[in-house]
Amino acid sequence: MALATVSDLEQKLNRLKQGLEKAKSIRIRAEERKRQLEDRRKEIVEEIRKLGVEPENLDAEISRLDEEIRRLAGEAERLIPWELLKDA
Repeated sequence: MALATVSDLEQKLNRLKQGLEKAKSIRIRAEERKRQLEDRRKEIVEEIRKLGVEPENLDAEISRLDEEIRRLAGEAERLIPWELLKDA
């Protein structure tokens, strides 16, 4: 097994340094993106609470509203005099 030359070691060290710098840059961008997403999450939770719903009850509230929409749409359809509109 041959000994590595100084030039080979320098190249290796430079490559490692570049890799570490790139990884650090990626980490910094990821941390900033995480902060942005956490801030946006807080804003959304606040908006949901302003609407009078707790975030953990959101699925139930969506189901309730969906059912109410279906009920009201059915009620509206029953109130329309379809037989009078056939020839109109």
